[in-house]
Amino acid sequence: MDDARARELLAAERKRIVGEVGFLGLEQGDDLSTTDLADSASDLYQNELDQGRLDELRTRLAALERAEERLREGRFGLSVESGEPISDGRLEVLPTAERTEEEQARYEGR
Repeated sequence: MDDARARELLAAERKRIVGEVGFLGLEQGDDLSTTDLADSASDLYQNELDQGRLDELRTRLAALERAEERLREGRFGLSVESGEPISDGRLEVLPTAERTEEEQARYEGR
């Protein structure tokens, strides 16, 4: 994959992540001072879901930053494990991929 396409994919991924973080940030501003216990429980549950989603987005952002670093260093598209090329098809779907599909399956214990 050429560097221009990699930059395009990583920029789109950053835009998606930032957009999702912004959306969740709006939800977190809700007033939790209501006296209705059902509403309070529902708000608490939603806040916990949002926090879990924010944690996931932080993880995705860290992976994105590692991919951007690999691009700057000329290592984008190469496995961090073996140095083997990651398929362009995989990078199109998951531009932050750090391993080939086979290596990722082993890494995840599949």
